[in-house]
Formats: sequence, C-alpha cells, structure tokens
Amino acid sequence: MADDTADVPDGKHTAVVDRFEGDLAVLEVTTPDGLRQLVVDESELPEDGRHQDAVLEVTVKSQELVGAVYNERETESRAEGAQDRFDQLSNRLGSDTTDDH
Repeated sequence: MADDTADVPDGKHTAVVDRFEGDLAVLEVTTPDGLRQLVVDESELPEDGRHQDAVLEVTVKSQELVGAVYNERETESRAEGAQDRFDQLSNRLGSDTTDDH
C-alpha cells in the first residue's frame, strides 16, 4: 500500500473528494504511484464539485491545487456502480436469510 501522505507529483490527476474537515476538503488523488491525499480549501473547488465523492480532474504544482474541473459524468458513473454493488450484496444477503424449512 502506498503512503498517502507522500507528495502529489506535479501534473494532471483524477481526484475524489473524500471528506470535509471544517472549511477544508480532503482529496484522494490518483497518481502513478498510488493514492495520495491533498488537503485544500473548499473554496478552491468548483461549486458543483463541493460534495463528498465528487470526481475532479485536478492540476497540481508544488503541492498546490492550481486547477480543478468537476467531472459530472464520472461522478455519476461511480455512484451508480457503487449502488449496483450494494444492491447485489443486499440481494445475496437476503437470499441467505430465507427460511429453508
């Protein structure tokens, strides 16, 4: 497992809003070496991307967020995929509890 506290390399990356801590947003940034965290002011994010699990295309330079674009299509796709997996798991768990008498 990669050290998520290591520096985020300069360049363009895909990031997901993991959580908010007060006025700060914690981003999970996908890099060639694995996931890294980047903490930024919430105000630096595009308004439509200021929610948990929002997918952003970010540009980082010297550990600073210099650009962020909300990727609505990818955000919706990931949410639908997560819901589908949850539904499948729920269905499997439900079938395990049926009465076999």
